[in-house]
Amino acid sequence: MPVTTLRMASGAILTLGLLGVANAHAAIADYEFKLVEAQLKKGRTIAAVRLIHKADGKLVSDAVIFATRIDMAPDDMEAMTSVIEQAPSAEPGVYHFKVDLTDEGRWRISLAAKVQGESETLQSRLVLQATP
Repeated sequence: MPVTTLRMASGAILTLGLLGVANAHAAIADYEFKLVEAQLKKGRTIAAVRLIHKADGKLVSDAVIFATRIDMAPDDMEAMTSVIEQAPSAEPGVYHFKVDLTDEGRWRISLAAKVQGESETLQSRLVLQATP
């Protein structure tokens, strides 16, 4: 094989390898959590969240959610927190949380999850509205 062809082939392989590394680092950005309903009644209720693979729109099951928090940061009251607890869900790719929306207003749900096959952590902040 001529030296020029060998260099071009080596360069192509190196480029593909680097693209693979770049895609591996950006892969967690291919996923997002979305609220099923952005408006819920004040009080104890269930907040449902979908985990979506953005590239194909498919729901993602079996993520391990290991950090949850709910607060009123969108209404400048980050110190105002409430109870949030993961609840069972029969819908694949939909995650349920028992929440206690103690006041009307905007609540922020913060989630951290591991998605199977991805090395990075998916972190998300979702805002819902508590109504009377």
